[in-house]
Amino acid sequence: MTKYNSSSTPGPDKLLWRHLKIILKDSTCLKNIISIANTCIDLGYWPSHFKISSTVIIPKPNKASYNSPKAFKPIILLNMLGKLIEKVISDRLQLHMVSNNFIHHCQLGSLKFKSTTDAGVTLTHFIRTGWVRNLSTSTLTFNISQFFPSLNHYLFCLILKKADLDSNVIQFFSSYLVNTKMQYVWNNFSSHFVNINVGVGQGSALFPILSTLYLAPFLYILEKCLKNLNL
Repeated sequence: MTKYNSSSTPGPDKLLWRHLKIILKDSTCLKNIISIANTCIDLGYWPSHFKISSTVIIPKPNKASYNSPKAFKPIILLNMLGKLIEKVISDRLQLHMVSNNFIHHCQLGSLKFKSTTDAGVTLTHFIRTGWVRNLSTSTLTFNISQFFPSLNHYLFCLILKKADLDSNVIQFFSSYLVNTKMQYVWNNFSSHFVNINVGVGQGSALFPILSTLYLAPFLYILEKCLKNLNL
């Protein structure tokens, strides 16, 4: 059985990380890659080549039966050069958002790993604090597992504007979010590429910071509610 790892397995371009590391040692190649990244930001455009991904469906280990979809998991494989540029953009964007205090303080501890859980932790604190004060509390339940597929592009761009980013950066993410193509791979079967224009596709290094930015206004709203209730 073939083993897949989304961080090291080559994507549609068949390029491995070890190949890319060798390429980056050449100063001319490094300069050209930096130029590609800067041009993407300056033009507010993410090339279609980097929007192509393969979703490999693999069985989870040690399952008694593989008759259910829950016994399998998807591994997202992206073009390696695009992944490298996304990592750089993610780090720069995170630094900018932290420095201007746009990201809520409770998101800083797990920014790169579990940012989507911070909203749940804050909401739980909000409810339990209300109980201590003998207040009646209510909640709105939603399926966090559908967070990325359900992310609203228009709202996200409004959040980026609120974060006081340059217009070309906002335009870049507008381009980044749409017109992606994905192919499904299962054993020897490979589907044709299908267009994906909803949510944010998984597997990108930009996921942690994008989800953090998307949730930040919600956490500030909760904090304001707490202050208004003197909690």
